[in-house]
Amino acid sequence: MLEVSNLACSRGDHRLFSGLSFNLQPGQIMQVQGVNGSGKTSLLRTLCGFLRPDEGDIIWRGESIRELDEDYYAEMLYLGHLNAIKDELSALENLCISAGLSGVELEEKEAMIALRRMGLRGREMLPTKVLSQGQRRRVALARLLVSDATFWILDEPLTALDVGAVGLIQELIGEHLAQQGMVIFTTHQPLHVAGTEMRTVSLS
Repeated sequence: MLEVSNLACSRGDHRLFSGLSFNLQPGQIMQVQGVNGSGKTSLLRTLCGFLRPDEGDIIWRGESIRELDEDYYAEMLYLGHLNAIKDELSALENLCISAGLSGVELEEKEAMIALRRMGLRGREMLPTKVLSQGQRRRVALARLLVSDATFWILDEPLTALDVGAVGLIQELIGEHLAQQGMVIFTTHQPLHVAGTEMRTVSLS
């Protein structure tokens, strides 16, 4: 379903990677590995269509994502290593707004259920600026629970999370894969999903 062919990407005059090819099918998960500065985030942002590759192409359902445009974005969810939430807004407001920007009509009841599953019961109406870093990350990750996207692209999803939250994210990823979803991610922390084979792509 996803096919990456001969991809190359640069930052300024520095070539991050070239000749990169791989594919990902429904129900599969892949970790992007590499040292700091090897281009992991750049690769994820290129897969999102936010960056244009120097060479190569990214094919989704048999067509280039450059041609699909909004049809691709409707099936893709990107969560960056930054939380992308507004400090002055509540957890509930942040989740509803981010869902709306992704084209998801989210009712308040659904948003509350998602936030509570993420361990934020009693904090749904608080401005996110008063939450801890781990709680703020949970607000951002609650988007996973309300998205209809098939393809999740996750940049350091486990940042600032405690052991319980890490276990929850692994559980959510497992549920997504079982429903024939697809995941590609980076992480500096161990991430294990029971019953799945973790594929990898390495950037030198």
